[in-house]
Amino acid sequence: MPRPLTMIDLFAGCGGMTSGFVSAGGYEPVMSVEYDLAAAATYAANFGEDHTRWGDIAEVRNSEIPKADVIIGGPPCQGFSNLGSRDVNDPRNKLWKEYIRFVKHAKPKVFVIENVDRFLKSTEFQLLEAETQPGGLLADYKLNWSLLLAADFGAPQRRKRTIVIGSRREKIPMPSPTHGPVGSLLPEWRTVRDAIEGLPEIPETTELPKSSVEFFGQRLPGVFKSEDLHIGRQPTDLSLRRYDCIPPGGGRFDLPDELLSRCWREKKTGTTDVMGRMRWDQPSLTIRTEFFKPEKGQYLHPQWDRDNPRNRVNRPITHREAALLQTFPAQFVWCGSKIQIARQIGNAVPPVLAESIANYLRPLVR
Repeated sequence: MPRPLTMIDLFAGCGGMTSGFVSAGGYEPVMSVEYDLAAAATYAANFGEDHTRWGDIAEVRNSEIPKADVIIGGPPCQGFSNLGSRDVNDPRNKLWKEYIRFVKHAKPKVFVIENVDRFLKSTEFQLLEAETQPGGLLADYKLNWSLLLAADFGAPQRRKRTIVIGSRREKIPMPSPTHGPVGSLLPEWRTVRDAIEGLPEIPETTELPKSSVEFFGQRLPGVFKSEDLHIGRQPTDLSLRRYDCIPPGGGRFDLPDELLSRCWREKKTGTTDVMGRMRWDQPSLTIRTEFFKPEKGQYLHPQWDRDNPRNRVNRPITHREAALLQTFPAQFVWCGSKIQIARQIGNAVPPVLAESIANYLRPLVR
C-alpha cells in the first residue's frame, strides 16, 4: 500500500474538509489550525487532539509548520461575502496571507482553497493570483479555479463555492460533476428527502444533553452524537401561524397581510427565500449558520399537505437535519453550545464535496 498523503487543514472549522478527505482514503492529517474553541474541539473529537492547534494562525511559528503533501482550507470570507461588509480592509480578509505562509513552508504538492462565490471578484483573489507570478510567494505553483455547486458532487444542497487548486506541477483541471439535475446523463441530484426523511417530525427536546468535555485544557459542552442534535425550538403562536401558510418552495410572499411584519410589508421585492419552506424532492438552498431561524432563509421543514393541515410540520429544520443536509456522516460528533454547533455546521464545507475533490486529486498528487 502506498503511504498516505500528509495533509494540513487551515481555518479548519469543525473539520468538514478533513472529513471528506479522510473518507476518501489515502490522506493523513498532520496539522489543523482553528481559532474558535468549540470548532477546534469538534475537530479534535473526530480526528484527534494531537495534531490540532487551537488559536491564532499567526502565532504558529514557521518552525512548527510540518512538511505536507496537501494543504486545504478556507480563510474567513465574511469581509467579501454577500452577507458581509465587503470591506477590502476587513482584517479577516488578510488571513489568506497566513495560508500562503503555510504553503511556503510546508511546500505541498497541491493546495486547495475553498471560499464564497464572490471570492473570485475580490481584491484578495487578485492578490493571490499575483503571487503566482515570477518573484511571487507562490511562483512555484499554477492555479486553477471554478465555482462548484455542491449538488453536482452529491450534496443535497444548492451551495455554490469557489474552489482554487494550486499545483507545483502542471495546472490541474477542475473535477467534473458526479451528479446532475433531472434529465442529465449523470445520477440525479440528491434531495432533502434523501437526507432527512424518516427522522422524528416532533423533536423530543429543545436542549442538548447535559454533558461536558475537556479539550486544550478548556471545558465546554459535549461530546454530542448526531441524534443528540435533533432538537426543536419553541416558536411563538404568531410564528406558527406564519409557518402554516407557507407551502413547499414558498416564502414570505405567501403570507396574508395580517401576518406580515412591517419590514416585509414595506419591502415588496428581494429576499425571496426568507420564511421559506424546503421541497422534499429537490436539494435545499444553502445551509447557513442560522438555519434554525426561518426568517433568515428557506429553512422550514418540507412536510406540508395543502389539503390536510394536520399533515404539516411547522418548524425549522433541526441541527441534526442541517448536519445531514451538509452531508456530515452519522458518526460525526460535536462540541459546543447550540449556537456554536449551528455556526460550525453552516460554515463547513460539505464533506461529500471535499471527498469528491480528494478522490479526484489523489492520483494527481502522487
